[in-house]
Amino acid sequence: MAAEIKRIDFNAIMERMRTTVGGSVNRMREGIAQSEDVDFYEGEAHFVKDYTLEAKGEQIKGKKIFIVTGARPHIPPIKGIGEFPYLTNESALQLREKPESIIIVGGGYVAVEFAHFFSAAGVKVTLVQRNKRLVPEEEPEISELLKTKLNQRMTIHTNTEATEVKKSGSGCTVTAKERATGRALEMTAEKIMIATGRTSNADILKVQNTGVATDKRNYIKVDDYFETSKKNIWAFGDAIGRKMFRHVANREATIVWHNAAHKEKVKMDYRAAPHAVFTYPEIASVGLTEEEARKQHDLRDLLVGTAKYSETARGEAMMDEESFAKAIVIKDSGKILGFHIIGPYASILIQEVITAMANDLDMWSLAKAMHIHPALPEVILSTLGNLEEPE
Repeated sequence: MAAEIKRIDFNAIMERMRTTVGGSVNRMREGIAQSEDVDFYEGEAHFVKDYTLEAKGEQIKGKKIFIVTGARPHIPPIKGIGEFPYLTNESALQLREKPESIIIVGGGYVAVEFAHFFSAAGVKVTLVQRNKRLVPEEEPEISELLKTKLNQRMTIHTNTEATEVKKSGSGCTVTAKERATGRALEMTAEKIMIATGRTSNADILKVQNTGVATDKRNYIKVDDYFETSKKNIWAFGDAIGRKMFRHVANREATIVWHNAAHKEKVKMDYRAAPHAVFTYPEIASVGLTEEEARKQHDLRDLLVGTAKYSETARGEAMMDEESFAKAIVIKDSGKILGFHIIGPYASILIQEVITAMANDLDMWSLAKAMHIHPALPEVILSTLGNLEEPE
């Protein structure tokens, strides 16, 4: 007999999340406010001249300035979007009642994670992605498997662009266009969520007033040591628009602090900067994709291998015939250029590869370490054991 979910206490789930996150934020706020020799201005600020910010009516000057202003949700120019109360990844966290249905515009990490959550909570989800693939930064095979699995629980339109939003009763109607055929689609839901990427906050901060340059996307430009175009002003995290993940920003922070305090500078090594996508199935990646590796290296120097979970005893016992891992390796040196996993515990399984890459260890170093049998980490060895020259 199959198990059946009768009721979900949506508000209890959301309130637990808000309590946990709010507690963490409050502890940080209190820690800053109580620190000696720290003046804490809680509010919006902007530069008014060189090395000078205005906050809460006061002008604040600093010999050294660190810009960590993050980014905000990008809102595309969809007709009528400003006339309907849309959700973002920030405002969605304040929901207290479970919507019956939701349309999510976007198909990147934020979009698919929220789509997974809402669907698991019993919400009817429709996802509209402009790109041909979901999570297009991932390997094509991973994107395809994710779409196949999510399609079982929601409606997904890829290569489709949302063009208009209209109020419809207590909900909204979204008009979209298939980019390949031009065919128009209409879909209705109680809520709409916009998850189409991030926008720099440099405009709010008015960084040009202190001589800090931005790139074409308006993210703050920094050198290899995270210093901006203005001496003694550094920027990192989402403010610079590189690897926009919390754990990456944490590492960047330690490097910026070192560089600001020492004459001998150090650089950030992004080669082993990993990320995970917390959908079902879960995704975890580190390093180059195969396409990126082909652009940076001679094809004859590469080896590519894949292995399904089912090639291990644990995966076979789980009856998992779809989850897999993929590796991209330099043939002669055994250097791991990239590793990608989709399946249960992906973010845990990939950690030994991250450690190897961060310490410049080759694939044979991983093979020397005994792997418990029967356990899922054996899929790492299986993947490296299946390496062959790409076509």
